[in-house]
Amino acid sequence: MPPRIPPLNPLRVFETVARTENLTGAAHELHVTQSAVSRQISVLESYLGVELLRRQRHGVSLTRVGRAYAEQIVPAFVLIANATEELLKDNSQDALKVRTYTTFAAKWLIPRLPNFHVSHPGIEVRLSTAVPDVDFDRDTVDMAIQFGDGHWPNVQADLLFTDQIEPVCSPRFLAQHAPERQHPESLLRQRLLVSHYRRNDWDDWLDVNDLKDMCAGRDRMSFGSSVLTLQAAVDGLGIAIGQTRLLSADFETGLLVRPFARTRWKPLRSERAYYLLRPLHQRETRKAQVFREWLLQTVKELPPLADGPAPSSGLIEPVA
Repeated sequence: MPPRIPPLNPLRVFETVARTENLTGAAHELHVTQSAVSRQISVLESYLGVELLRRQRHGVSLTRVGRAYAEQIVPAFVLIANATEELLKDNSQDALKVRTYTTFAAKWLIPRLPNFHVSHPGIEVRLSTAVPDVDFDRDTVDMAIQFGDGHWPNVQADLLFTDQIEPVCSPRFLAQHAPERQHPESLLRQRLLVSHYRRNDWDDWLDVNDLKDMCAGRDRMSFGSSVLTLQAAVDGLGIAIGQTRLLSADFETGLLVRPFARTRWKPLRSERAYYLLRPLHQRETRKAQVFREWLLQTVKELPPLADGPAPSSGLIEPVA
C-alpha cells in the first residue's frame, strides 16, 4: 500500500503557518490572501480529520495535535529546501567542464582557447578527453564535443562542422617520395600510417578515388590515436590520413602538406560531423551559454572546405 501523503499545497501552507504562527505573516510569505491561507488549512484538516489550528479573536495557535504534526513537517520542508538549493546552486564560479577527443582538443580546440580567454577572462575552461559517447547523467561535464550523426538521446546537439579526410605527409617526405609533384600517387607506394580509431579512413579514401589496387599489400603502421598517427607523419614515418579541418595550423606552419590537393583525387567528405552536445533536461549556466556562443561564432568564421565526394560506407569511428 503506497504511503498516505496529504495534498502538498495545503501542507506547504500549514508548514508556513506553523513556522510563523501567524496567518498574516504566512499569507505575506506565500504571496496569497489571509482567507486563502485559512481555506488551505481547512482542506488539510478535513483530509486529516483533526484540528490543527485554534482560531482565536487575536490570531491563531497550534493545537496539541497540530504542534506535534508541525514538529515533523517543518524539518521535512527544510530538508526539501536544502536539497533544492544544492541542486540549483550557482556554479558560475566553477570551471566550465568540456569533454572531447584528444585529437580534436590538441589540433583544433586548444589553439583557439586563448581567443576565448581574452574575451572572457573570468571563465575557466577545464578540458577532459575520452572516446566513449558522453552520458551527462554519469559524466561530470557541462558539455561535450562529439563525432557522429547528430542523433544522441537526451542531448541538444549543435552542428560544428563535417568531417573531411585526405592524405597528409611532411614536406620532406613529399619531396623524397614524390619528386614529380604532378604525380603524388607515388606516395601510396610508401608506408601508410593508420590510427586505431580511424582505421577505415584509408580504405574509404582509396576506394572513392579508385586507388585501392595501388595500395594492395603495402606496409601499414598502426597507432593508438590519431594525434600519434599525425605526429608520425610529421616525423616522416609515412603518409597518414588527416582530418582537413583539424590540421589548418599544421598546414600553415608547414609541418604537414596536402599532396593530393588540387589534383583529380579528391578529399572524402564524411556523412558524420562534429557536434557540441549539451544536456537536454538541465538548466544551462551563463558560462555554458557564453562558451557555446563563442564556439558557434568561431566555427561560422572558418573558411569553407573544398567539396569532396561522399563516403562509400560512412563507417568512420570517433577520433581519439
